[in-house]
Amino acid sequence: MYRAIFERRDVRRNFLSSPIPGNVLGRLLTAAHHAGSVGFMQPWDFVVVRKGATKRKVKALFHEVNGKAATRHTGARANLYRSLKLEGIEEAPVNLCVTCTRQRGGRHVLGRSTVRDTDLYSTCCAIQNLWLAARAEGIGVGWVSILDHAALKQVLDIPKPVTVLAYLCLGYVSDFSVRPDLESAGWRARLPVDQLIHYESWGNKMEEDRRNGNAHHEGIHKNRRRGKTRLAGG
Repeated sequence: MYRAIFERRDVRRNFLSSPIPGNVLGRLLTAAHHAGSVGFMQPWDFVVVRKGATKRKVKALFHEVNGKAATRHTGARANLYRSLKLEGIEEAPVNLCVTCTRQRGGRHVLGRSTVRDTDLYSTCCAIQNLWLAARAEGIGVGWVSILDHAALKQVLDIPKPVTVLAYLCLGYVSDFSVRPDLESAGWRARLPVDQLIHYESWGNKMEEDRRNGNAHHEGIHKNRRRGKTRLAGG
């Protein structure tokens, strides 16, 4: 499990043309469906996209939105942005749209009375389940967030009340990167986890030595096996 977590990548390149067998895709969707959800609401649905014509429509949506996003950056940052590979819509054998039906379970869902967005959080848990299960199967997953969800709903005939949470690209890959693509490209660096942990109250950084946990993480990376192979036990 820890290897799958540390070796999970947001994959946008190196997809192979090999199809994902139906039983394997079924395992991934079943893993997603076994995520925890507020009030056992299970608000998710999955739209599986394989047809090239549909992918091309989605790719056109990406180009339109990405062109606008690029204008928000200037100078070297703009050049770096335009050099980034930010989707694998047509290259990936399977695209997957994950939605959240916020009305599922009725007006009063146990545990959702004060934090209404817990249904969205639950759907994100399903996505993470799928992502980790895919890594264990040697399948890359990429989240395409640069899309107009209203336009995407029209392409996929998603009912108006249903919320789009994610558009994912799935496929076997030739290799999994050692580091996240954005880190390797110099877009951002990973923050040290110690900077993000507070004890008892915000801002209190004092706690017992955490070296054992860090050593475990480093040991996994030192002994990791890269490539398209499934993880041990997967």
